[in-house]
Amino acid sequence: MSSMQLLDLMVSNQVTTRTQRLLPPEPWASAGLAAHLERHGALVQHPSSDQWREATLGEIERAGLVGRGGAAFPTGQKLRALLAHRGKPIVIANGTEGEPASMKDRVLLARSPHLVLDGAALAANLVGAGEIIMVVHRDVRGSVDAALAERRLIRIDSTKIRVVTAADGFVAGEASAVVNWVGRAAPIPLGKAPRMTERGLKGCPTLVQNVETLAHLSLVGRHGADWFRQVGTADEPGTILVTLAGSLVTPGVFEVAIGTPTSDVLELAGGPSAPIQALLIGGYFGTWISAPASLSVPFSMGGLGVGLGAGLIVALPAAGCGVLETARLVRYLASQSAGQCGPCKFGLPAIAEQLDLLAEGMPVRYDDLTRWVDEIEGRGACSHPDGVARHVRSALDVFGHEVSEHLAGRCSARERQASRAFPTEELL
Repeated sequence: MSSMQLLDLMVSNQVTTRTQRLLPPEPWASAGLAAHLERHGALVQHPSSDQWREATLGEIERAGLVGRGGAAFPTGQKLRALLAHRGKPIVIANGTEGEPASMKDRVLLARSPHLVLDGAALAANLVGAGEIIMVVHRDVRGSVDAALAERRLIRIDSTKIRVVTAADGFVAGEASAVVNWVGRAAPIPLGKAPRMTERGLKGCPTLVQNVETLAHLSLVGRHGADWFRQVGTADEPGTILVTLAGSLVTPGVFEVAIGTPTSDVLELAGGPSAPIQALLIGGYFGTWISAPASLSVPFSMGGLGVGLGAGLIVALPAAGCGVLETARLVRYLASQSAGQCGPCKFGLPAIAEQLDLLAEGMPVRYDDLTRWVDEIEGRGACSHPDGVARHVRSALDVFGHEVSEHLAGRCSARERQASRAFPTEELL
């Protein structure tokens, strides 16, 4: 199945819920400007007014909106950071979506491109940016180009906007890698310093914001903080787009209120298609959690005790092997590093090799494996090793019994082959 066919499937599976804000209620509703304005109305802005700017930033902070791209950094704080530095700011809307199992950004840009463009325009006006760059996955480049053409006809935007097709690769979506791709056509992370908000593209303060975050931002700009906080939890307000994948009846992209019981979230995809042993929360950099213990708790950072990352839930069937799946994912992640520092160049391949041996029931240097996981964390030029360490550590914990079986040369799973919980065409 091609990526476009999968996108069509996920769009068609979208259901209407009372918390649906970002996506049109009808699966095939027009993504055009007229339909967008009829549904949401115009976004009123006063970019030359300091009073408007301060009031709007205050509403964003009071709303409690955080990034939906993975890091969950407070959006208001990120916007204010640009105002603290000299230079003409640049806004980059990040729709790269390098996470192989995620589709939520592509579905959003296919169905609500104007909501994202509104949010980018609002962010640009708030920080005084002179340019907006939309970096989007090739699957939805046409949708974004068409939306931008509509806006240019009526001169709806005061800031220059251009569109760039995103680079391929897992690390290509990392903020500094996006800046490097736009500036030098090299989708490689630039390292941890300086911050992009201080010196990014062309040496200017640069806001790199996930496209879903920008869509939420445009709604806060329209309706205010109190409206935004009507759903979600007190600590984690609002809705979130989630990609539901793995052993579910109808995998797809859905919008849910943060704090919805995890079992109810899975029911949006028809529920499990087979008994579930574990869930991967947040993406390939995410955390494995035991399914029986997690289904009744709220889908939130506070409820699950782990970050929601890019809003991905992958259901692993009980018949599958968590050790085998983890080895496959870590092998893929090791292949996707930029290879520009020791932890990625040497640490990740070594960890992947030991996990492969473990998955096959071969002799493994288990003490070295756990030590290497600890040693790579916090030592990379970017956060790629940190994400792998988090993933592996959670797998060794959640699949502890199965790890013991593999160390003894056995596997208790009924299906030793890949469970297809993950997109196999994307993995090595």
